[in-house]
Amino acid sequence: MPIQDLARSEVVTVSPDTSVPEIASKLENESVGSVVVAEGNQPVGIVTDRDLAVRILSDERDAAGLSAEDVMSDDLCTAHPEDGFAEAARMMSENAVRRLPVCDDGGELQGIITADDMTELLADEQQQLAEVIRAQRPEY
Repeated sequence: MPIQDLARSEVVTVSPDTSVPEIASKLENESVGSVVVAEGNQPVGIVTDRDLAVRILSDERDAAGLSAEDVMSDDLCTAHPEDGFAEAARMMSENAVRRLPVCDDGGELQGIITADDMTELLADEQQQLAEVIRAQRPEY
């Protein structure tokens, strides 16, 4: 199944100059664990809730004076809409990431797929398979 069928099309984004307190508020208000940092519709980085903890709190930095550009991961790993589930899982594993922005051939942001999304999909598939097995087994 192509990632475009699995990915969320609504992506929470911020610009590189967005302040860290604004990012934290956005994470809370949108109930997400990351924001994609974009210039226009081109992703240039990602900030996760873990980034905020590790890059700010652990170093006792002043969050108020920092922006997305200061704390984002800019070695962005992205998926293509036509990549499959297995390819996305491989990319996550090889790059030690849990989130993949999905970008078209022009590099424009189309969506995002997360390890949590993929785990939920697998759980749904397992549940459907369990229902098939239950329907076909003899009663005990």
